[in-house]
Formats: sequence, structure tokens, C-alpha cells
Amino acid sequence: MSSSSHLTRSLGLKLAIVIVIGNIIGSGVYKKVAPMAAELHAPGWVLVCWVLGGIITLFGALSNAELAGMLADTGGEYAYYKKIYGRFFAYLYGWSDFAAIKTAAIASLAYVFSQSLNHIIHLPPILTSLADVNIAGIFYPFANFNEKLVAIALILLLTYLNCTGLKTGAGFSTFLLLLMLGGILLIVFFGLSSPVADISSAFSLQTPPDHPITMSAIFTAMLAAFWGYEGWNSVGFLGGEIKNPHRNIPLSIVLGLVLVIIVYFLANLAYLSLMPIPSLEQVHAQGSSIAAVEAVKIFWGNGGQLFMSILIVISTLGCTHATILSSARTYYAMAAEGLFFKKTGELNKAHVPAGALWYQGIWACVLILSGTFDQITDMLIFAAFIYYGATTIGVFILRKKMPDAPRPYKTWGYPVIPAIFILFCVILIFNTIVERPREAGIGLALILAGIPFYLKFRKNIS
Repeated sequence: MSSSSHLTRSLGLKLAIVIVIGNIIGSGVYKKVAPMAAELHAPGWVLVCWVLGGIITLFGALSNAELAGMLADTGGEYAYYKKIYGRFFAYLYGWSDFAAIKTAAIASLAYVFSQSLNHIIHLPPILTSLADVNIAGIFYPFANFNEKLVAIALILLLTYLNCTGLKTGAGFSTFLLLLMLGGILLIVFFGLSSPVADISSAFSLQTPPDHPITMSAIFTAMLAAFWGYEGWNSVGFLGGEIKNPHRNIPLSIVLGLVLVIIVYFLANLAYLSLMPIPSLEQVHAQGSSIAAVEAVKIFWGNGGQLFMSILIVISTLGCTHATILSSARTYYAMAAEGLFFKKTGELNKAHVPAGALWYQGIWACVLILSGTFDQITDMLIFAAFIYYGATTIGVFILRKKMPDAPRPYKTWGYPVIPAIFILFCVILIFNTIVERPREAGIGLALILAGIPFYLKFRKNIS
């Protein structure tokens, strides 16, 4: 049984910003420049996609911030959707977070953590004879099993830590974030000032004759960029635990995201100044290499490889932790209304939803066994943008349904900015279906799998 039926408001603006940034900066800033280079074949276009991805994400964040200012409550978009679309759509969003979005983000981050840790201490191989065992030629649960086991252990450990109290989790996030930002800024400074860096070449938009730039290539590459920005909305899930949420949630989303866009641009400028596109394409083809590690080795040698591996371990540890901390609140909010498993609606003695945290952690561990890093991230971005578009449409709906409701923050550039973001979501969703049908199909299957559960849960409230 829970010892308390209420969450406590203990987070101010500074910690809210820490949670926003901590949920965003994880593995994308280190890994995704390689698949983007392989898709676009020109460094300038890679930078364009990072900036464009940041701007588009900011457009979505500006729209989200209006709803957060109006409707701030535990569960984030789940709380907003109840007002906009009704109970079923709100449930489907929460289920999607559990089945295909936030748990997949946790799995992906933990997997990169273990990959980087393997570069430092060389994890012993485990069950290599079963590496080719597969399900339908898609899922290889025992491939790189040593790394997967470490990722699973990390998720379970961080889930336990988050069960000890919100302040403990937020303080740990702050510490890791400071280490991470300091490390990235060191890479930017030494990378761009290195005598081997060619900064002007990083802005080249010229592609090989056999690889002309296309809109499809840009949108496919931006799937990778959007993974780098994923998590910006997670602070909304903590609406019931943030002081003055109608002011602090919108502010933390916008300020945190702007800082991340600047950091990402500078970091990728450093990588592209140090490594030509063919080298990045080779990194992508190898699969096990990390672009940022190879870039830093150019000016710091083997010491650079160790530094980067440690930095990625810290970054992915921090982002995995922050995502675990925030995302479970959605399932808690659902269970409190009878729309999720009963145990996820209970608080422990530390006033945190321990049941929701453990359900989330166990399913994230299952997802780790299901696929590769890029397969999981493409799936979750596809699923996430369905709901990002729905959130922004909600701005238009509530302007009509609730014209006189207090709006501490109004979307900048309305109606143009939210309309652009909605159009972009539609294009990205359809492009993913065409270019990444497997990932899109898995994402849709996991989303639709929630419908039978809804019919079961609905009996709890009928």
C-alpha cells in the first residue's frame, strides 16, 4: 500500500531545466552524426539537419508550452489529451509511452552506456554461440549479449535509485549534467582549435554526383537528429511535483531546449571539422564504432578514446536516469484513474510511484533484447511524432474550445509556427513508413497492442 496518496511539489525552475536537458543529452550527440553522414554525404547538410531538427523541435516545444501552462499536471501529455481528445486517446498516448516511446528511449540509452563501458573495461563475451538465434530474422536477443546484460543491470539499478526519492534523483541528475556539459565543451574547444581541424569544410553542401540531396534523405537523416532532441517534453510528466508549474514548465522546456541546440551545433561542427564524410560513413558501416570517439582520437590519440568513452558513459548514465525519473509519472497518473496496472498507481514511503518505475524498467529490459540501437531509436521517434503532432493540433482545438481560459504562456508565432510543426510531423511520419517500414510497423503494432488492454482497464471505471 502507498504511504501517501499525493505527490509533493519540491522542484523549482533550476531543477526543472536540469531535468529537461538531462532527458535530452544522452547518446545522440555522439553517435548520430555517422548515420546522418551516410544518408546525406555532405557535412554542411548534416549541420543543416541538426539545426533544422532543433528549430522544428523548438516549434513543437513552443506549442507544448502553451498547453503545459494551461493544464500542467502529473503525466504531461496524458493530462493534456484528456481535455483535448478524451480518455481513450489520452490512454493510447500513455500506453505508447510505455510500449514504444519512453521505455525504448531508456533501452537505447542504456545500450549505448554499455557499449561505451565495453570500450573502457572490455566486457567478457557471453553466450556467443547463440548470437545468431533470431525471431523472424528481426530480433537477435543474444547478439552482443554481454553489453545487453550490462544495460539491463543499469536500468534495474537506476530504477531502484529513483524509488528512494525525487530529490535524490534530481540531485544526481544535476551532478551528472555538470560533468557532461563540461566534457562536451572541452571537446568543442580542443576539437575546433586543433591544427587538423578544417572548419570551413564542415559547411560544404556539395554532395557526390551519384548521391544528390533529396527531401527523403533529409527527412530520413532527421530521424537521427530527432533522437538527439528526444526527451524535451519529459518535465511535463512531473507537473504534480514542480513548484509553480504553469510558469516553470513552459520556461524550463524552452530555455533547456535552446541551450541543447547550441551545444549540439558546436559539438557536431567539431566532429565534421575533424573527420571527412567517407570516414564517418565507415564508422556507420562498422556499427560498433562511435563517431565522437573516432573524432577525439584524432587530436588526443588513445587518451582521447578513453576520455570520450568515459564522457559517453556519464552522458548516457545521466540521460537514462533522467528518463526513468520522469517517464514513470505518466503510468502513475493513468493507474490513479484505473487505466493502467493497479500497482503503478501506488506511492511508496518516499512518495514516488515505485510500482510504475518497476513496470517501466522491466519492459525497457525486454526492449533491450529486441533490437539494435538504431532500430529502436527510429521506431520510437516515429511513434513519438504521431503524438507531438497531436499535441500541437490541440493548441488550435483549445483556442476554440476554451478561448477564455488563462494562458500563462501563448505559443509564439501562432498560428504559423504550430501549423509548420504539424505539417512537418505528417511528412516525417509518412516518410518513415516508406523509408523505414520495419521500424514504423513495429511502432504501430506496439501502439495498437494497447487497445485490448484499454477494454480491460475500462471495466475498472465503468
